[in-house]
Amino acid sequence: MDVLSSMAADKGAGEIPEITVGKPPKAEQGDLAFPMFAYAKAMKCAPAGIAADLKARLELRGDLPMGRMLVLGPYLNVKLDSGALADRLHDVVLAQGDDYGKGDAMAGRRIMIEFSCPNTNKPLHLGHMRNDSLGMAVTGLMKSQGADVMKVNLINNRGVHICKSMWAYKTFGGGETPESTGEKGDHFVGRYYVRYADYEKECIKRLLEQHPEADEKQKEALKAQGEAEANREPQEMLVKWEQGDPETVALWRKMNDWTLEGLERSYRDMGISFDRFYYESDTYKLGKSEVMKGLDMGVFFRADDGSVQIDLEDIGLDRKVLLRKDGTSIYITQDLGTAVSRHEDWPFDSMIYVVASEQQYHFKVLFHCLKVLGYSWADELHHLSYGMVNLPSGRMKSREGTVVDADDLLANLSALAKDEIVKKERESALEDVERTSHDIALGALNYYLLQVTPDRDMIFNPAESISFNGNTGPYLQYMGARICSMLAKFDEVKESYDGIPFDGSLLSTQDEQTLVKLIALYPETLRKAAMAYDPSEVCALLYEIAKTFSHFYHDNQILKAETKELVVARVELSRMVLQTLKNAFAIVGIPFLSAM
Repeated sequence: MDVLSSMAADKGAGEIPEITVGKPPKAEQGDLAFPMFAYAKAMKCAPAGIAADLKARLELRGDLPMGRMLVLGPYLNVKLDSGALADRLHDVVLAQGDDYGKGDAMAGRRIMIEFSCPNTNKPLHLGHMRNDSLGMAVTGLMKSQGADVMKVNLINNRGVHICKSMWAYKTFGGGETPESTGEKGDHFVGRYYVRYADYEKECIKRLLEQHPEADEKQKEALKAQGEAEANREPQEMLVKWEQGDPETVALWRKMNDWTLEGLERSYRDMGISFDRFYYESDTYKLGKSEVMKGLDMGVFFRADDGSVQIDLEDIGLDRKVLLRKDGTSIYITQDLGTAVSRHEDWPFDSMIYVVASEQQYHFKVLFHCLKVLGYSWADELHHLSYGMVNLPSGRMKSREGTVVDADDLLANLSALAKDEIVKKERESALEDVERTSHDIALGALNYYLLQVTPDRDMIFNPAESISFNGNTGPYLQYMGARICSMLAKFDEVKESYDGIPFDGSLLSTQDEQTLVKLIALYPETLRKAAMAYDPSEVCALLYEIAKTFSHFYHDNQILKAETKELVVARVELSRMVLQTLKNAFAIVGIPFLSAM
């Protein structure tokens, strides 16, 4: 990069973009491709001329001892000397150990990331699990690039949806508790959210039965009337809660505590952690004050019905209610307060909201509101929008009780993993079969959810995710365990190899050279994935490394290679593969297992 900067200075150009690297379409064109298009405008030169000039300057400095440079039009490509690269990697990977791959692309930046954000009226489900996997993995990626990261969770513990569960429990609960039924607290409360949905359906059904002659338009009006009828008492309960009614607040606190205890257990089982929790019940009042401030500033207005709104015509959207006509807050009200509170607590350089794509409109409005309120840091707010997780049978719906419960899913995957362990008669080789089964399940789940780019919808297939073959978490874990087993056997005889140095030039097979290049790509893959908030790039590299090593292991002797020098070379290559796998596992939430 310093050579490019020097070239730019010579040509009177200003700051130039970071250098990017790709892979040529054909092997004979080299191993790495550096496009020069981004520098052409700044330097006012043709990309091909920049590539030729850069090659000449690098050769003059002798900066590429590990490869041969090729100028192919607007690209400066590099054909690597895999032996020299292996020698360099051997020193770097084994010296840096768990730090191999880390960089400084985000050094000095304070980044807050919000993820999970459950409601206290139901347990976590599969959609939350994709959110949590993304949040943890993106955190790991940004930390790997030197960022100071604060993981936060916003607990959605107030609002009419919470009151729906409360009303259903008050109406139909009969005094039962999670203790009396033996249920986990979040499951218990979630059952009453579904019970409210059933009641709403009953209201609609009753109205439709009373008007059998209704046409389609009238039926839609009757449905809306039935929903409003069902919603009336929960809405009244929300007003009482915001007014501090003691009975309502006591019920709210009791049911929230039940849910939060259950959620804490789920997070612990799934390896999810946070640095700080925020609660909507604490921030909604600040959000209200921000709305009133915007009203005084003239950036918001009071509508004829008494609600406070913002006109979004200047960003191509419609009007948006920020405060209901009865004075109660909505999601965006409390999100305004939460954002302001967070920046006061921990002044961040940027903040990332990990939230499903169906909330894109919400975040466009939220960010715009914060900008018009005068918060300069609003320009550094980002929505990491991810696609929906569906089942082979269709979309999940919490109110209808058709979601895949997170606890049940993890338990079922653990049971499938245990069945596989028993089938292969591996119980005696493991210290803790239950723990290993759980870790296999967790690796299966996180990898399956993260191997798809975040913006894509996906279908989750539990049986496919837990397979020990193919592009799955258990396959990757198995490959790590296989390398550990082989290295343990080598350790039993390593004294007879003392004094034999590692020689990368002996790694001459196609698989060996490919493994060396894949390991060398890991730091750049981490950097690119961190900048794009996309863990799927790490998953793709992981699978390529594991698949290539499997082929190499199958076709070549390692501990019984032709010469002792080749044994050492292949064993050390295996150590580098293992270290890279372990480091990447830590990023994408795959528990490392030395035995399976």
